[in-house]
Amino acid sequence: MRHRRHPALLFSLLVCLTLGACGRTGPGPDGNGDVQRDAAAPSRHLLIVLDGLRPDYVTPQVMPALHALGQRGVVMTRHHAVYPTVTRVNAASISTGAYPEAHGLMGNSVFFPAVDPGSFLGTSDRANLLQVEASGSPLLTATTLGEVLETVGQRLLVASSGSSGSSYLLNHTVAGGAILHYEYGIPDTLHVEALARLGPVPDADTPNHARNRWIVDAFLDVALPEVDPAVTVLWLSDPDTTAHQHGIGHPSTIEALFRLDAEIQRIQDGLAEVGLLDTTNIWVTSDHGFSEHTGSIDLVALLAPFAGVLDDGSPRIVAGAGAIYVRDDDRETIAEIVAALQAAEGVGAVFTDAASPGETEGWVPGTLSFDLARWKHERSAQILYSADWSNDVGDYGFPGTSAQEGVAGHGSSSPFDIQNTLVAAGPDLKAGVRIESPTGNVDFAPTFLHLLGVDVPSSMQGRVLREALRDDEGAAPLRAETTTVTVETADGSYTLTAVVSDADGRTYLDYTTVERR
Repeated sequence: MRHRRHPALLFSLLVCLTLGACGRTGPGPDGNGDVQRDAAAPSRHLLIVLDGLRPDYVTPQVMPALHALGQRGVVMTRHHAVYPTVTRVNAASISTGAYPEAHGLMGNSVFFPAVDPGSFLGTSDRANLLQVEASGSPLLTATTLGEVLETVGQRLLVASSGSSGSSYLLNHTVAGGAILHYEYGIPDTLHVEALARLGPVPDADTPNHARNRWIVDAFLDVALPEVDPAVTVLWLSDPDTTAHQHGIGHPSTIEALFRLDAEIQRIQDGLAEVGLLDTTNIWVTSDHGFSEHTGSIDLVALLAPFAGVLDDGSPRIVAGAGAIYVRDDDRETIAEIVAALQAAEGVGAVFTDAASPGETEGWVPGTLSFDLARWKHERSAQILYSADWSNDVGDYGFPGTSAQEGVAGHGSSSPFDIQNTLVAAGPDLKAGVRIESPTGNVDFAPTFLHLLGVDVPSSMQGRVLREALRDDEGAAPLRAETTTVTVETADGSYTLTAVVSDADGRTYLDYTTVERR
């Protein structure tokens, strides 16, 4: 059973809904203003992110509630994570509706020499992100969904059992809204109230059920009635937490999925209890897919011949998260490192700056461009590479491996890491349909704004998912095309191909392949 609702909060919300007077009149979700919403207001949006949820996990046997949600709503069969297929890149893309080329969060680990000239910063820890902000550099360089909502008096709520870093990236300016994470709250009173109402945060575990359940209760019992958000991003840490440790399809991972599915049902029951289910569009997605890991190259050994120090004593080469910074920008060194990567088994796609602006080919022969990967930014390294991948089936019957360390994970340009989940149902969405047009995590923010009647800023590179909306009934089917881009080294020893899909003027990277001879 879920924790019992706080009577005062429940009564206030029910009065608000009954009287139809729930438009925003107060200054913010800190208890100092009255939160009200007009009865004729657009539907709410609840985006549930199940970290690392592969589409083939969603079956009637393992996830019956989520499968049923798709049966009565829409299933987008060609949904895309943003590459690099890691959590914080995709959190930033969900927040901004944009790619790394626009928002500037380049990986799960990032290089900010003003903070640390010798190594990467892990973005899972919010404290490191606060260091970036303290250095005078903007954390994200694109407008966020929360910031746009604030301009029209609406709120974005983030509730998360994931990392503190990913929760912060979803609404880092906390523009008119709120964040409730198991470690902190903005405003802090939200976290204090959740602890008082629900008790201490459970310890992390695999499956991470107790902590996920705690944040769902905190959302339903505390944050939802307190903040009254137009849009909520509810982020749950499994199956990622469990699959990293145990693997895809491991009994513990299947248990994590089953327990997550129970939370999906509890969320719907909780919304129904306060009369919000019929006016809420529920979107369930993931930040990336998942692959079994087979071991990575020795990058330290590969880069050792090029190591050195700059005049200030800091390292010449700094590498992490698939990015390699050659800090003196020596083109001969860059080309030599690329050649070493291309010759190394276990390395997949390699990207460099475009041969000329907008070109799909990188300036180093046999590389694809940052422009194709949507990764060209003033913060970009000189080289970006992906682990290679295969269709091989793992120990528990799921296909997809990549040449990385650990049991299982993500981050590559494999289709198993790029293809992720999108299931949705609600008053603004079509019913009982499967949609095969390409979609992506960059499309949520513009779609939510469109349905809320808010202009989408030009910085958002995603598109409105019109083909999923009820008001698109009878419109001509959306045309989608798939193209390939192939490059190779001068001697033909390394051939790299990217498969790219196009819909409504937007492109999506499907996957890359390499061949060596």
